[in-house]
Amino acid sequence: MSRLPQARRRRPLWGLFLAPVLLLIAAVAWSAFWFFAASQVDVQADAWRAREAKSGRVYDCAKRSVTGFPFRLEVRCADPSVALFSQAAGTPLMNAKLDEILVVAQVWDPQRIIAEFKGPATVADGRGPASYAVNWSVGQASVRGLPGPPQRADLVFEQPTVERIEGSAAVPAARADHAELHGRFAEGTPSDHPVLETSLQIAGGSIQGAHPLLAEPFSADIQGRVTGLKDFRPKPWPERFREIQAAGGHVEIVQSRIQQGELLAVASGTLTLTANGGIEGEVQMTVAGIEKVIPALGLDKMLENGVPQATLDRVAPGVKSQDVSNLIGALDRAIPGLGKVVKQNANVGVAAGINALGKEATLEGRKARTFPLRFSDGAVVLGPFKVARVPPLF
Repeated sequence: MSRLPQARRRRPLWGLFLAPVLLLIAAVAWSAFWFFAASQVDVQADAWRAREAKSGRVYDCAKRSVTGFPFRLEVRCADPSVALFSQAAGTPLMNAKLDEILVVAQVWDPQRIIAEFKGPATVADGRGPASYAVNWSVGQASVRGLPGPPQRADLVFEQPTVERIEGSAAVPAARADHAELHGRFAEGTPSDHPVLETSLQIAGGSIQGAHPLLAEPFSADIQGRVTGLKDFRPKPWPERFREIQAAGGHVEIVQSRIQQGELLAVASGTLTLTANGGIEGEVQMTVAGIEKVIPALGLDKMLENGVPQATLDRVAPGVKSQDVSNLIGALDRAIPGLGKVVKQNANVGVAAGINALGKEATLEGRKARTFPLRFSDGAVVLGPFKVARVPPLF
């Protein structure tokens, strides 16, 4: 008879429980880490608020809570407020109040936070009553670099609206279908000579109460670079402009594109400030369809009938009645007989005068003209024509 095979030795059962035990240990460790990180939110937030307060930015929150376990930290702030103070003058510059802010950070990437804003928001100058009401359907921000100096920030709003508060009434001031603002520090730090690069994008925007032309929907994509800042602390605008001028700083329009109906314009250039606070520099523009907006500028009525200074101030701020007469003479000097044409057919004449200033070009497949727009100590000059004046910025 053959012998029966010996029974195989049984394997130890502890290996079956090793994976679940390790998973349980990892879960407990991760939970302990998350709750420790959550406990540090208040500590880090208070330290950050203290640093910001020293720079003139005061943040407050009526009620704060932390959730998001297991992979996120979600900090919800009810009734938040932001106050900006001028350290030099010790006076309040702005105060804003919102309904709620939700700040989200991934546990493994705490330096990048995403925030969602819930409107409406009210904005006041100094300690006065609210002067603007702002609302939106979706408001989000992304900041990288916290809790240290931020490296870049992005703001996105869907359907933002701005209203001026006049007594008990709210007057529409501006709106857009979509708006984005992006900024980053290209050089320096927020506290030491920062060089700021910015990008502004607006779709379906309009501004009421400034000029009839701006009330029509437009889209804009503008990229710029600002140098000459001493730091990024809150300051009155005249003080900040004076600081930029003293440092020899400038605002560079790296690239811009604006479209409104059949009008399409792109521009780039560099602007500086004079010792008197006037804007100085040149912007090179390429424009297609400029003749479509001349009626909205009111130039036809100015040239045909003459215009009271009060009306001129409304449709073309900074332009004097005498400037309109000078424009006719300048047109005649640039192209003999053009002034008479302008008076007989204002819209066509002004378009011809403007077109005569530049060079023929093509813009996105359309016929266009390229010409310089010059700023001379606040005066805005188009070819030989002084078309406006910007008041001194300080």
